[in-house]
Amino acid sequence: MEVDHCMPRKPWELPFLAEPREVAGLRRIVRLHLTRWGLHESVEAAQLCVSELVSNVITHVGRGTPTTLVVAMRGTRLRIEVHDPDTRALPTLLAPEREAEAGRGIALVDTVADAWGVILRADTKVTWCELVTSLSSTEGHAGSLHVTRAEALLGFYTVPELPRAEARGRLRLATAEEAAIDVIADLLHWLHAHGCDPDEALDRAQMHFEAEAQGAVP
Repeated sequence: MEVDHCMPRKPWELPFLAEPREVAGLRRIVRLHLTRWGLHESVEAAQLCVSELVSNVITHVGRGTPTTLVVAMRGTRLRIEVHDPDTRALPTLLAPEREAEAGRGIALVDTVADAWGVILRADTKVTWCELVTSLSSTEGHAGSLHVTRAEALLGFYTVPELPRAEARGRLRLATAEEAAIDVIADLLHWLHAHGCDPDEALDRAQMHFEAEAQGAVP
């Protein structure tokens, strides 16, 4: 069974009006989606990039500008795009004085992103940036020892092949989830057979998981 490629990350986009009050909501949405994608380590940098790119539209294009946020995977990189209709106001990388309040946005993006740029279309400007992730494939998992060991264990459990290629993605993830539940149930049987308390083991495992997850998520 192949379970390394069972984390579908479909591109998504969100139209909004460029207003300062929208920034906090966009940051929350980015955190929610990236957490679902298992990209916990990318959340903080992605939120910063979204904040700065949207603020750039508000400052240099104008409040209330119809804008669209697009988040997608480009190979193993996380790609963030902000679309706006002004093809004249181009983002510029400056080196502002330390005391300056303006001009830092693109500099911050340049610092945290692996790459960034601008695409000009007939009636749209796309300002984009890409963040490096720890993924080994587009639909793979962000690597950690815990996930790697679980993947190896799940490989011993037989999962029926899905009937159609287009059924991959959500159905494959659901199938792998059922296999993971079987693994947990079998381990509880093993503990019970050896005179251990399965409930106590579950409680301890949950405590370990929560402590490690809190340490991994900023």
